Amino acid sequence: MAQKDPKLIAIAGPLKETEIVLTESEVTFGRESANRVCLADLSVSRRHFVLERTEGGLSLRDLDSFNGTFVNGVPVKERRLEHGDKIMVGDSLFLVVLREDDVASLFNTVQMDEERSVTHETVRLRQEESFYLGPKEVLDSLPPNSRLARDLNALFRISTSICSIRTLDGLARELFELIFAAVPAESGAILLVGDRAEADREDFTSVFGWDRLGGADRPVRVSRTIVRQVLKEGVAILSRDTRGSSRFEGVESLVALKTRSLLAVPLAIRQRQHGVIYLGTSDPTSGFDENHLQLLTAIAGIAAVALENVRMLEWLENENRRLSDELNISHNLVGESPRLREVLQLISKVAPTESTVFICGESGTGKELAARAIHVNSPRAGKPFVAINCAALNEALLENELFGHEKGGFTHATAQKKGKLEVADGGTVFLDEIGEMTPQLQAKMLRVLQEREFERVGGTQSIRTNIRVITATNRDLEEMIREGKFRQDLYFRLNVVSLEMPPLRERREDIPLLAKYFVSKSAEKCNRTVKGITPEAGRCLVDYEWPGNVRELENAIERAVVLGSSDLIQPEDLPEAVLEAARDVGTSPGGGSTEFHEAVKDAKKKVVIDAIERAHGNVTEAAKLLGIHPNNLHRLIRNLNLRTELKK
Repeated sequence: MAQKDPKLIAIAGPLKETEIVLTESEVTFGRESANRVCLADLSVSRRHFVLERTEGGLSLRDLDSFNGTFVNGVPVKERRLEHGDKIMVGDSLFLVVLREDDVASLFNTVQMDEERSVTHETVRLRQEESFYLGPKEVLDSLPPNSRLARDLNALFRISTSICSIRTLDGLARELFELIFAAVPAESGAILLVGDRAEADREDFTSVFGWDRLGGADRPVRVSRTIVRQVLKEGVAILSRDTRGSSRFEGVESLVALKTRSLLAVPLAIRQRQHGVIYLGTSDPTSGFDENHLQLLTAIAGIAAVALENVRMLEWLENENRRLSDELNISHNLVGESPRLREVLQLISKVAPTESTVFICGESGTGKELAARAIHVNSPRAGKPFVAINCAALNEALLENELFGHEKGGFTHATAQKKGKLEVADGGTVFLDEIGEMTPQLQAKMLRVLQEREFERVGGTQSIRTNIRVITATNRDLEEMIREGKFRQDLYFRLNVVSLEMPPLRERREDIPLLAKYFVSKSAEKCNRTVKGITPEAGRCLVDYEWPGNVRELENAIERAVVLGSSDLIQPEDLPEAVLEAARDVGTSPGGGSTEFHEAVKDAKKKVVIDAIERAHGNVTEAAKLLGIHPNNLHRLIRNLNLRTELKK
């Protein structure tokens, strides 16, 4: 039967063990006290996400948070919630409960008890102390006996059977069947923690319970104290005769199940705990001993990698499915804005064709990424993708790079060299900054496009090539044609399909997603732990114009990661240009008096206007008078909104 109102159970975070009944049609979550649910967590936005009750059930909508909202480990913007989904924001983890009669199943029949279950008859074992996982010499020195042979056989069967299983449920079931065949356990559980779990608490992302008689259908009770201790200390624990101490006489779970022995071992990979295998029995005649502890520790050492690989595989498959459903093309362009979706839709249409594509847009907007997306989604994906920046080479070097040369074709040409047009045969050639190509090379490229053939420098033999040409520029080629700097016939050949990459200021809704992506990328590159971006710093990023577009944003985030001193990027970690723009629009990221910032802004305007008037309107000369680079003066003019005033 369905419950009257849905609810959330806080599994971790500031509201841990709190039940939130959703009686309203909309319930907002965030750091501000005005939210229905307030989360005291700096990594949570002021208004982070909202839950909406509809006729169809319960839906979640992210409120453009800076650090994202995750459902079952996947970042989402909007999502219809199902019974048992897990919502993660910052350090908080919530369990979605839509059916009251089925709450127990959400924990996969594993119930946590707070009581201590470690007695004086306790054995601890670290993974490196297990003789099954130790050096071969240690194993060879053990006396041969039937139990050792049986245990080794169990390890062999586990190691050979788990490699072919691709789901967590299937792998857990197989492990339990093999473990129960070798260890006299009556019940068991496998508990996997998330990447954000800390030593003193657990955020279980997956739990699996198993009973020898009832399988997965009967509940399994687990001592939270022992699980927490195994995760914190990274040691395996054998507790014999848990009822031997008077302190456990009133423990309801142990009395009800008549628990006699417990085994708990960590699932560790490279010194990090990824979970726990937990076994229990109430039979006093067949309790656990140190041999069982050794065996289960060895099993955990084998199973840990398999469980983590399957968990990662499931996550990758879900993420791949989500991305494929969202837009059935492969690309590295980050964002969900309408402008970017238009670009991706055009790429999906033009990629399967052989048409020449002309990509225009400002510097740093991702023109090469768009070209690569066209290539990898085309029939030529298995062939080379060759990118050439025409602005980076002079005419002679660019000609040599494109067409190659024959031995003796010019001085120092001691061997034949294939050009990029020849190397890319069957694939795609991307010519960036095509507007920088000289008229002589433009004529040669026109022949390549028309005839699909060329000669190497110093050669006379025509070489045919089967290539697709994609070009890009940040210049106005039509204006260059009017000035006689670019061939009109070549332009028509290049501009079969035109694709315009939008500047970042026209898709500001993508800035938080891009920033989070670059934080993760830069943190890994710089070997720093950075959780995310504070809401104040995020607003500064969104308010800035980004004349350098995505490339400038990436550099700004990397700078903030390198120079920052906390695990969240603060406004003061951002470049001064970003902070200036934020002050100009009244954001005042660093705090302080608005009147002071206005006075500073007016003073800057006066100095800039005075210098330009003294230089008779020449910005370069004005920059020399001010002792700054012309690019910095252009940036000041843009940030101070002086363009209109200077035209008067």
